[in-house]
Parts: sequence; C-alpha cells; structure tokens
Amino acid sequence: MSDAYSPIPELNLLKEFYDQQPCFSDGFEMYEYGQPDDVFIHWLDMAGSQDPELPGHLARLVYFAQATGSGSFYALWRCDDRADLATLPVIRFGDEGDLDVVAIGLRDLFRLLALDDEWFAPDEDEDDDRSMDHHDYVIWLRRTFGLTRPEDPSTILDAASEAYGRRFADWLRQFASDDIADSVVGPSH
Repeated sequence: MSDAYSPIPELNLLKEFYDQQPCFSDGFEMYEYGQPDDVFIHWLDMAGSQDPELPGHLARLVYFAQATGSGSFYALWRCDDRADLATLPVIRFGDEGDLDVVAIGLRDLFRLLALDDEWFAPDEDEDDDRSMDHHDYVIWLRRTFGLTRPEDPSTILDAASEAYGRRFADWLRQFASDDIADSVVGPSH
C-alpha cells in the first residue's frame, strides 16, 4: 500500500512542500485527500436526502484543501473519467454559498496560489503582508513545474469558468437545488 497523499503526483508534490512550509499562500491549508461526503452533504444542504444516486454524484467531488481562512474549500470535480486527475477542474465552495470554477487543473490553481491572496487579487507590493513561506513557494513553483504567478489572474479564472462553469451548474442540477446550481459564478453561467 502506498503512503502517498493522493493518486495525483502534482498534488503529492504540493503536499510535500506544504508539510515543510505550510504558510505559503493566504487562507490555503491542505486537508486529508478525499474526505467523506458529509462535507458536501452539509454544503449542498442535502442532509436527510433519500436520493439513492447521491453517493455516486458526491463521489465525483474530491475535497483536498481549505481555500480561505473563513471556511471556503477546494475540490476537484471528476467531470469525466480522464486518466490525468491533475487536469480536472478545481471548484471553490465558498463559505457564503458561492461556487466558483477557479482553475482548469491543479497547475493553474498552483499559479493562483502564488498570488498569496485567498481571492486571487494581485498585490503589487511584494514586501508587505506576504505569507511567511511565500517566497519559497514561488521558487518551488518555478523549479518544480516551470510556472510563475499569473500577471492577470482573471485569464485563468475566466478560462476555467468558460470551460466548465455551465457544465458544472448543469451537473449540480441533477441532484442539488436550482438555487445552488445557479450560484456557480462566472461568465459562462
């Protein structure tokens, strides 16, 4: 049995970095990979649901990290059966009921995390208010993946929303309320 964090090499590399230097991006905290469905049942307000297909739907969401200090979190959406799980869309489940498709894959999320802002707002003042391990993360990101922080994070966010926003909302409508599906944020919605 493997003691790897996840079946995704890119996420395992991030976890190795995180275990040594956890304070690299504001609000970000790694959790146990693929925790039980109850986190989604609670968020989707589906406690007591008698839908026999609900566990199958929820198995398509893989919880892996806190997104903000106020309780938002990230999950991978298994939108299909692709082999490369690192290319699955990343969904942010907001603590105020908002849903965002934030990245087309993990590498885009890693770039957004280099902004060191839980809402991905670029900060031009590099020296003030940076997370303790931020500088080391930026170096790690470049050395490990050849990636840098985005100059304009909206290009990543808009591309993710365009590619998966409507599709994710339509998928949610199969088992969640229309209000929840309608909360998916982005231009494609």
